[in-house]
This record gives sequence, C-alpha cells and structure tokens, in this order.
Amino acid sequence: MFEIINKNPLISLLLIVVIFLLLIIIFAQKIRYMRIIKKERSDAIKRSKAVISGQMMEQMAPYLPDFPCHPADAKFLGKPVDFIAFKGLEDSDRVEEILFIEVKTGTSRLSEREQSIRDAIEKRKVRYVEYRI
Repeated sequence: MFEIINKNPLISLLLIVVIFLLLIIIFAQKIRYMRIIKKERSDAIKRSKAVISGQMMEQMAPYLPDFPCHPADAKFLGKPVDFIAFKGLEDSDRVEEILFIEVKTGTSRLSEREQSIRDAIEKRKVRYVEYRI
C-alpha cells in the first residue's frame, strides 16, 4: 500500500486532504460539544442559584410583610409544605386556625404534590391523630 502512495503523489495529496478534513470535522465537533456543555453548566448554575434563593426566601418569609400569621406561630417543615402555622398560639393558648403555607417566589408554580396537598385540605380530608406508644 505504501508503494502506491510513494509512486503517486496525487494519492498522497488526496490522503493528506482527507486527513486534514477529518481533523477539521473532529475539531468542529469538539468546539460544538464544548459550547453545549458550557451552556448546560450555565443553565444548571442559574437553576441552582434560583433554588438557593428560593430556599432563603422560604426561611425569611415569616418575617416579611403580609405573611398570614405571627412568625412564632409558623413551624418550618420544608417538605411537603414549607410551613404549618397554628395561628393565635403566640398570643394565647387557643388556636384560631391551622394554616398550611407554601412559599413561592417569582413565577414558580405549585408542583403536582403541592397541588394534591392543597386539594386534600380544601376537600377537608384532614384529621387529627393521637398516636400513643
């Protein structure tokens, strides 16, 4: 095979051109994938910052204006709802109302799980259970 390449310079030149084109294609693909990875990483970082910001806001929510109860009445759960509040306990020993509070920031919406919790509460599928050991 090398004898054919050595005897015919046109085949040598063609082989060099093919190898060069293949290298260009490989390099272009590598650049393309690097751009995709960079974009994906940037998107992941942006989502992570949004999640962390949302978590911080959840923790601060009871101290913000218009929170539906006194901060001391609210107990942070995080999952499956952000807070459960016993409205009135801070001021007296009587609970006026029990609130399930989900904190949302920006345009975020309730997840399917959060919607199912809201629906169960609205349908009054809530009960008190005393569990003794």
